[in-house]
Amino acid sequence: MMNRQTDVVVIGGGVSGLCVAYWLHKQGINVTVLEKDWEVGGTMKTVHEDGFLVETGPNSALETTPLFKEIITDCALQDEFIYANPTSNNRYILKNGTLLRLPLGPGSFLTTDLFSTKAKLRLLKEPFVGRGKKEESIAEFVERRLGREFLEYAIDPFVAGIFAGRPEALSVRAAFPRLYALEEKYGGLIKGMIMGSKERKASSEKAKDRAETFSFKNGMQVLPAALARRLGTRIITGATVTSFAPTQGAHTTDEAGRSRYTVSYVRDGSEETALARSVVFSVPAAAATMLLRPISPSTANVLASIYYPPVASIFAAFRRSDVGGPIDGFGFLVPSREQRQILGSLWSSSLFPGRAPDDMVAFTTFVGGGRQPDLVNRDEKELCDLALTELKNIMQITGNNVYLRVTRWQKAIPQYELGHLANVEALERCEQRFPGLYFCSNFKGGISVGDCVKSSRDTAHRIASSLNDPNHQST
Repeated sequence: MMNRQTDVVVIGGGVSGLCVAYWLHKQGINVTVLEKDWEVGGTMKTVHEDGFLVETGPNSALETTPLFKEIITDCALQDEFIYANPTSNNRYILKNGTLLRLPLGPGSFLTTDLFSTKAKLRLLKEPFVGRGKKEESIAEFVERRLGREFLEYAIDPFVAGIFAGRPEALSVRAAFPRLYALEEKYGGLIKGMIMGSKERKASSEKAKDRAETFSFKNGMQVLPAALARRLGTRIITGATVTSFAPTQGAHTTDEAGRSRYTVSYVRDGSEETALARSVVFSVPAAAATMLLRPISPSTANVLASIYYPPVASIFAAFRRSDVGGPIDGFGFLVPSREQRQILGSLWSSSLFPGRAPDDMVAFTTFVGGGRQPDLVNRDEKELCDLALTELKNIMQITGNNVYLRVTRWQKAIPQYELGHLANVEALERCEQRFPGLYFCSNFKGGISVGDCVKSSRDTAHRIASSLNDPNHQST
């Protein structure tokens, strides 16, 4: 058995885990990343095949934080970094079988057919709506402040596009904290947008609705691959973690009295261990559940309660001459009210160059999620048939696909459902009970790539402060 001594063990080599390790390494802290797969990146994988570039996970990211530029400069990715086509600001919503452009300003809002005159006039009431008196779902919050129609044709598809979830199930405070904060701080959304403009300008962070979309010439996997090169031998791939526990006996604490942990893992059939002063869980909730149950059953139960719906993505390409619908945008989303069998579709070849040959148009269409989870389990032919039938109908496609690739995630995106903030508080109590233990995964702190990067930087800062100050308390 091989024993490894390190300051910090990061369990999980997805973007969150890699970024935590990257920030720690920059501060001279000895860190080891354990990743069960043979390559890092988690869901952020890119496939190059037959002239197509297929993202099996995130198709892009929003530049919501300057931390991206720091990573890109440090990892020499300036030549790979690309912003989305300017037309990607155009987002479409399906209404009564027709794609309508989501209005981006007051003028287009007044003239759009997406909302009725009654719904537009309903917005005039918003500044006079009082604050909520209980934890609300996104659906309850939006219907109370903006009306039913705005919920059905703006927020419902938006939630499906981000979380692959249902607005009736998600907590507005947990899933959309900035939206919730506008009511809490300013008393309303319209007031908050106006009065908070100066604060937003002064901040180096950008709200998701104003941040630019970006990727890399060779796909999103460029990012984790670059981080892995920076970390080098500090990453151990093919390492399946089997147990995690405070070290027993004489070596329970280090020379400063701080806890040590033993992490056991199997690699190439051999069991190995790592002794660390801190351990970071950067894995999905189900994986963390298994490892934590022996030492904290209550925390394991909290993690086990976090729902991840299944999602399938179908990347399909057609001849450009066969596509009759618009392709001048990011893509389209489908409201629940339309009763379709897809959540929406990205116009992949319109977003970034190099995603398809010039005479082809590529789409990434999503099925399942919290709305229709059972569809993901259909056999591949049936799944593709239902997705392509919907896509061809909506996009007025006459020919057959010339390329097709299906990716299924049985546990795709953690849902920040009602009660999720209580779960987060329970995880923070666990961190306090076990000094040196940290959670840094997209079930806490936000699900976007930008959220993961910011959470990882915050976690690394907390770890560094704790390692350098024996009296420091994790918060």
